Amino acid sequence: MEEKRECGKKKQIQLFYCAESEELAKKVAEQSHHSIQLQSIAWRKFEDGFPNLFINNAQDIRGQHVAFLASFSSPGVIFEQISAIFALPKLFIASFTLVLPFFPTGSFERMEEEGDVATAFTMARILSMIPKSRGGPTSLVIYDIHALQERFYFGDDILPCFETGIPLLLQRLRQLPDADNITIAFPDDGAWKRFHKLLLHFPMVVCAKVREGDKRIVRIKEGNPEGRHVVIVDDLVQSGGTLIECQKVLAAFGAAKVSAYVTHAVFPKQSWEQFLHNGSGNQFAYFWITDSCPLTVKAIANRMPFEVLSLAGSIADALQI
Repeated sequence: MEEKRECGKKKQIQLFYCAESEELAKKVAEQSHHSIQLQSIAWRKFEDGFPNLFINNAQDIRGQHVAFLASFSSPGVIFEQISAIFALPKLFIASFTLVLPFFPTGSFERMEEEGDVATAFTMARILSMIPKSRGGPTSLVIYDIHALQERFYFGDDILPCFETGIPLLLQRLRQLPDADNITIAFPDDGAWKRFHKLLLHFPMVVCAKVREGDKRIVRIKEGNPEGRHVVIVDDLVQSGGTLIECQKVLAAFGAAKVSAYVTHAVFPKQSWEQFLHNGSGNQFAYFWITDSCPLTVKAIANRMPFEVLSLAGSIADALQI
């Protein structure tokens, strides 16, 4: 009995976090049933703007399992977090896990000609150089990485763990009154390749962008949305233009209603505003996002049709691996 109890015992984790991710960190700790304790860093700056950081309780985390919840929402906040991330494993800790829900670089990268710079590869190289803790290489938890090939950018001195937000969507879909009338739509072949194996028990529609003159038009490539509640699934949204064009063509082909899910709601320049329920056309019944991009969540909280599916429980589980 004693051996069984020990095997089922959760490891105790000291979780640090960046300023943007404080709310998500609190939710992760709440979901952990006391196995995760929050720790803090003083995110100060010198007069010239460079980071002046202090890791609180540095002596107390010796021999402990430590994690850091990061948010690389802009280049301006990455350096200070990298500085803390490189410092933590050197504090004689038992193991180190970096949770970076949204790996932000590379969403528009196309290596099409000599001179293009693969910033996603650069970021992966930087993270691969995180110092080892006493337990060995850093574990890196990422959700729904945008380009599947980016998982091969990381070196041997880091252990990437790729998670997905799709189970959160499935749980939410089961709660809908029309749960037996759901069809999943993908805006392009890339989204289909990324997610279709996780959604095999749903009917599917696959869209594609085709060129008509100087324009790129969204068309239905396969599947039938007629009479169905169609949920468009993708890993991230930027301007949202593709989702809006998909909604239009799905509605034109008889979809009863259209909703959307993305793991990462980037929405630069407040582009989320065009999706609000304000009496205009192109309305989505639901627009589900996760809290991988904390600034977006703060901006659109409680605004229809947006609904946040929190990664907190999934992150708490991932930290126990």
